[in-house]
Amino acid sequence: MRKVMFASAILAVAPLAGAVAQDVEAGAASFKKCAPCHAVGETAKNKVGPVLNGLDKRKSGTVADYSYSDANKNSGIVWSEAMFLEYIKDPRAKIPGTKMVFAGIKNENEARSLWAYLNQFGADGKKK
Repeated sequence: MRKVMFASAILAVAPLAGAVAQDVEAGAASFKKCAPCHAVGETAKNKVGPVLNGLDKRKSGTVADYSYSDANKNSGIVWSEAMFLEYIKDPRAKIPGTKMVFAGIKNENEARSLWAYLNQFGADGKKK
């Protein structure tokens, strides 16, 4: 009986593992829209926009050696998946006065995949 329950649990979870990997892959493709201005990974450097390593739980406007707008520095935002999803729909609506000119990602599935991709990078740029 235990073997049957264990096998059933494995089969129930297996599709979820594939879905997460697929989301990260889709997010990597979506990140190509961000890459002209942002970087992630161990060798990431600030570009037109700040590096996006360690985004989860980071306070907006705090990446070292990046010149943020006062709007970003004073937004009070602490990044989370929910905040990112709200922000990425229309960055200028969420933070009026931001320097970010990106029109946004309206498709929630794409935005969730992008978050999954970004969230795999710790503050040091290494994958978690």
